[in-house]
Amino acid sequence: MPETPEMPEMPEMPETPETPETPEYVVRVRARFEAAHHLTSYRGAVEPVHGHSWQVEAALASAGLDGDGIASDFVEVQAALRELAAALDHTDLNAVPPFDRQSPTAERVAAWFFAGLRSRLGSSRATLSEVTVWEGPGCSVTYRPSSAEGRP
Repeated sequence: MPETPEMPEMPEMPETPETPETPEYVVRVRARFEAAHHLTSYRGAVEPVHGHSWQVEAALASAGLDGDGIASDFVEVQAALRELAAALDHTDLNAVPPFDRQSPTAERVAAWFFAGLRSRLGSSRATLSEVTVWEGPGCSVTYRPSSAEGRP
């Protein structure tokens, strides 16, 4: 039987950075939902209704950790993300405001999630930096606000 290699010693985490740079932690949380939609103007025509197994990921950035060593609480962020996803789950997005008035493109869905998460998360240590939405395994869009909109 081969000999099991020894695990290297883990370095201790410094209380404060050794360099003048501030570290950044990025916390990512995902949720899924099933929904149909159709683009109301795709290349000049109305697209047929079709469905997707959507996935959404929120990314939050933090320059530090709280007293428990946490940048952002996964449970809090995931609850907010799941609440938003549940509002769209098993619906036709074209019937859900604001998509009943504007074509539910993946770009607009990502911006909708960003706005909803920002209002639900309020003032936490970590700042919501982007939301990525996948319509399927190989197609995604990421929404990041401009600096004028409050981008960190």
